[in-house]
Amino acid sequence: MGTPFTLFGTPHIAALLLSFAAPGLAAAVIRPRTFPRADQVFRWTLGAAMTLNWIGWMLLLHGKGWLGIGNEFPLNLCDWATIATVVTLFRPNQKTYELAYFWALAGTLQGMLTPDVQLEFPDIEFLLFFVFHGGIIASVLYLTFGLGLRPYPASIPRAIGWTFFYAGVAGLFDWLSGANYGMLREKPPYPTILDVMPAWPWYIGVLILMGLASTVIYYAPFFVFDRLRARRARVGALEMS
Repeated sequence: MGTPFTLFGTPHIAALLLSFAAPGLAAAVIRPRTFPRADQVFRWTLGAAMTLNWIGWMLLLHGKGWLGIGNEFPLNLCDWATIATVVTLFRPNQKTYELAYFWALAGTLQGMLTPDVQLEFPDIEFLLFFVFHGGIIASVLYLTFGLGLRPYPASIPRAIGWTFFYAGVAGLFDWLSGANYGMLREKPPYPTILDVMPAWPWYIGVLILMGLASTVIYYAPFFVFDRLRARRARVGALEMS
């Protein structure tokens, strides 16, 4: 029996920091625009590793007897974020990237902050969980800082629309099966941000508002960057006139 997991203990914080630090380091070392072949090898390796890790996670659940109607289908938002991320790693494109970007930062990050794990590092459950979730965030940040992919104003309604589509699919499955994908039927038994929200179904409205707000927040840096660049361009044009 391993050491029980401690929320925001040293291994937890290290996993969080690594998820954000590793993609910046990888982008600096690989330099995708200068060495596109090395970038492709890295992206494909990362995509394959994430796929194998997801399979390993399912095998772990099966081996521990935890696999059931509530987790054997890819109907959690992190599952959809994984699909969007892996597709973008194999074939970079705007449509799947922007979904991976918003779902990773607005959804998967919450899963990493309040993880559903029982034991500390180096338990296999800890490793698979944080490679699964941290890999999504790290991949999205690498695609952003390494390849220069980014969301645009039109990305916001598309991401919101797909998120509502996901909620509709997960909610319908929950209603038919009694499962709790997307935490749409009840709060989970482990600590999450939902604990400070109203009871069901009122917390769903709060989640919607938080999702809309987080989409705007995670687009904000690009909005500010575009404004500053436009301002510099106007100043430069005036100076040349």
